Amino acid sequence: MAESLIVDQNLSKEEKYKSLLPQIEALTTGETDLIANISNLVAALKQGFGFFWVGVYFNKEGQLVLGPFQGPIACTRIPYHKGVCGACYTRRETILVPDVEAFPGHIACSSDSKSEIVVPVIKDDEVKLVLDVDSDKLNDFDEVDQKYLEQLMKLVESWY
Repeated sequence: MAESLIVDQNLSKEEKYKSLLPQIEALTTGETDLIANISNLVAALKQGFGFFWVGVYFNKEGQLVLGPFQGPIACTRIPYHKGVCGACYTRRETILVPDVEAFPGHIACSSDSKSEIVVPVIKDDEVKLVLDVDSDKLNDFDEVDQKYLEQLMKLVESWY
């Protein structure tokens, strides 16, 4: 398949997700390398939505370890009990944060990050990774993002 992505920027957020998810699925179908697939997934989200930062942290070596991402440099390792990513790992659920400054224990990998959503991938009762999406705008994420990012993480779960 040609590696291309078509997302009409005039669409609503929900319409963008509905357009983007099948494209990501098509882009990754047949590819067995987890890192390659996740790399394309985060690039597609960054390109499709223009998020400030999109990436994953793998459950590895007793902590969350930085994986493929798009955006400014990031924290390399996050303890399970720290920040929004750690809360997502510990609670085993999506965490939506309208204002990161108001989140207890937030880790400021970038002072430009204002809101965040983190979604886990759970397979065989283990959190394998968390998808972390940051915005440089307050209150930039909502139930629409949660719904479609959780659907996307079900796709990622199938790659394990």
